Amino acid sequence: MPSRTPSWTTLVPIGAVVVLGIAWGRTLSPLVVAGVTVFLAGAVLSAVHHAEVVAHRVGEPFGSLVLAVAVTVIEVALIVTLMIAGAAAAETLARDTVFAAVIITSNGIVGLSIVAGTRRGSVVSFNAEGTGGALATVATLSTLCLVVPNFTTSSPGPVFSPAQLAFAAVTALALYGLFVALQTGRHRDYFLPVSLEGDVIDDDEHATPPSTREALTSLGLLLLALVAVVGNAKLVSPTIERAVAAAGLPVSVVGVIIAMLILLPETIAAVRAARQGRMQISLNLAFGSAMASIGLTIPTIAIASIWLPVPLHLGLDPTHIVLLALTCVVGVLTVVPGRATLLQAGVHLAVLAAYLFLAISP
Repeated sequence: MPSRTPSWTTLVPIGAVVVLGIAWGRTLSPLVVAGVTVFLAGAVLSAVHHAEVVAHRVGEPFGSLVLAVAVTVIEVALIVTLMIAGAAAAETLARDTVFAAVIITSNGIVGLSIVAGTRRGSVVSFNAEGTGGALATVATLSTLCLVVPNFTTSSPGPVFSPAQLAFAAVTALALYGLFVALQTGRHRDYFLPVSLEGDVIDDDEHATPPSTREALTSLGLLLLALVAVVGNAKLVSPTIERAVAAAGLPVSVVGVIIAMLILLPETIAAVRAARQGRMQISLNLAFGSAMASIGLTIPTIAIASIWLPVPLHLGLDPTHIVLLALTCVVGVLTVVPGRATLLQAGVHLAVLAAYLFLAISP
């Protein structure tokens, strides 16, 4: 039997991890940074491919959870590592990363997905019940973990007391767990694609799924690719930091750029699903990623804070509270009808643009 030549989706994640191992801890020249960036982009595309293979095997909505949770777990590991190392502005790193994920997913991924979906027709449709529940969970977690710390009085500043942090962490994890249980169990139909008439479309029932071996191989390569994405993003971050500093921009811009790099796999997967007429899958990825970022990050950081050398600032500043409130209001108005047009996409992208502009010019 002739041997099968490994595809680029197999070779690139392995190569990206090898590059990560060689370059980690070294001072990189501009040429090496360019090479790392190429592998970073390849790892992103590879991650999207393998996520789709796994999603096809396990079916929806399980498939949408795979990429969101995998990216979030590795993102949490990166945050904890940077905080332990005492990175610049480490006390606000978790807050800034989580908030960036919420805004980018709830506005950027949603807006781009609607734009991609409306190329097939003037309107995209989705299940308002499932998506509304996801949005409500994101809004509750965001407010509880990122807004309430500004108004508590047990500890000065935007900081939870140990008891309050423990309560927020347990509540976030419990609420996320409840949502996942309902999404994959009793209310699974609420998170499947729907037609313009509102009928559920379970495409996985009519397509031949990959074998278990292929799915497990893709799962392993997906995790490898995500490690490469986060690790290589960390490698290029010093170059980004120097460029940001040279341009006279706030340090928080670095976090936004890194967050956008880490969320690239989910963004590409969501836009691709929307182009295929599976808008519900795009929204599952968007709000599921935002939810996982809070529901998994905050409990992990709460435990890690016992050993972290810096205080944990979770409360948002007033400008970001306004943007979060606007995101929730716009999200509700988009989700409730169960249908969206290019206008809703424009509104979401305008909110994202405002966030990015104010990150550059606070």
